[in-house]
Amino acid sequence: MQLNHYTSKFKKQPFPIVLISDNVTHAANLGSLFRTADAFGIEHLVLGGNPIELGRKFTKTSRATEQSVSFEQLETLSEKIQELKAQNYTLIALEITENSIPISDLKLDKNSKIAFIIGDENHGVSDAILKQCNVIVHIEMYGQNSSMNVVQATSIALYEFTKKLSKQLSLR
Repeated sequence: MQLNHYTSKFKKQPFPIVLISDNVTHAANLGSLFRTADAFGIEHLVLGGNPIELGRKFTKTSRATEQSVSFEQLETLSEKIQELKAQNYTLIALEITENSIPISDLKLDKNSKIAFIIGDENHGVSDAILKQCNVIVHIEMYGQNSSMNVVQATSIALYEFTKKLSKQLSLR
């Protein structure tokens, strides 16, 4: 019998991950980011850039997760990034650059707190923010395309992070 969200046996588990969106603007992507944030138990979501109206397309894709996910909207991210650095978060950007490493190669310390930064749909994470990151990771792809939807990529990355952090939590 197929289980639904009322009958599944998934254990709720929060992770020390702050997801930072650098100018993601499409309503459907934003709604999906909330669902993804909820699914992976992240502690907080930061929407950076111009304030966004959370309208009908957003509501349709978020499926009310904006009511359970802690979030804030900020026009600029520099203060938030400095605040997270001061709190010993490791700043990790998801972007393909000359210096990025495959996400599968990323090593996390035992008590890692992650500030995970994703970029807008067309231009990615801004250069100014990339310069502030501790590490830049990319998802290895094997087809002709070198990019994927921002929420799909975020989901893959959060899966990798939570898998690594879960192993550490079970070792304690």
